[in-house]
Amino acid sequence: MEKIGNGPHNIYICSDAVGETAEAVVRATMRQFAAEQVKLKRFSQIKTEDEVGQIVGEAAASRGFIAYTLVQPDLREAMKEEALRKGVRAIDVLGPMMQAFIDTFNDSPKRQPGLLHTLDEDYFRRIDAIEFAVKYDDGKDTRGLLLAQVVLVGVSRTSKTPLSIYLAHKGIRVANLPLMPEVKIPQELQKAASLVVGLTMKPEKLSAIRTERLKAMGLPFSAQYASMERIHTELEFADTVLKSLRCPVIDVTEKAIEETAGTIIQWLQNMS
Repeated sequence: MEKIGNGPHNIYICSDAVGETAEAVVRATMRQFAAEQVKLKRFSQIKTEDEVGQIVGEAAASRGFIAYTLVQPDLREAMKEEALRKGVRAIDVLGPMMQAFIDTFNDSPKRQPGLLHTLDEDYFRRIDAIEFAVKYDDGKDTRGLLLAQVVLVGVSRTSKTPLSIYLAHKGIRVANLPLMPEVKIPQELQKAASLVVGLTMKPEKLSAIRTERLKAMGLPFSAQYASMERIHTELEFADTVLKSLRCPVIDVTEKAIEETAGTIIQWLQNMS
């Protein structure tokens, strides 16, 4: 197979709605490759077959490929025909899943674009969860420990905040609490009836992350915050606290946020 040159490679994301679903799938795929030269071009709210033809033509000219979520039958057919005619690879992100639904459950799709973003009960639950995560982030208000569905505890820089926000986007109310030897553990943590999850990390990785944090803040790298001695002290303290709580602990050293969140969601489902 002839290789493409060193210039930027384009992936075209097409949708008759917003296009976030197709983009999420593409970005998840890109993580498996050295994709620094790959550029995404998103086309949303596609309404006509002429638009489809223009996009396929641009993809053919740049030797890229297309990922699409088109629920309107005429647009999907136009995409398939144009892509075949111009020799462009086009991946129907929703099509196989919709067909499986039709074949298995003998049902028909609504064929209405943008249903993912309908302002339904799930949408408002996610918004409420995001506001909750922001309000009760980093132990700012310990009352949140009693109200949360999930409480994350761990030393500084173990991904508590980004994990809280990620879970909030799934509609889960999350509070998090940093563990420091100098700070007394709040009583609310012992009383929390929700799922308490400890987060830990290998000392070397934690030191590297904290050093980068100091660099970003313009502080000296030699600060105690990133020293191995301080990190070992904090991790030992956290280990004692987590054992006293008898809560599950996740080592996030080599884990992506999505992977850790998936484990927590599974635990939460098992509790219900």
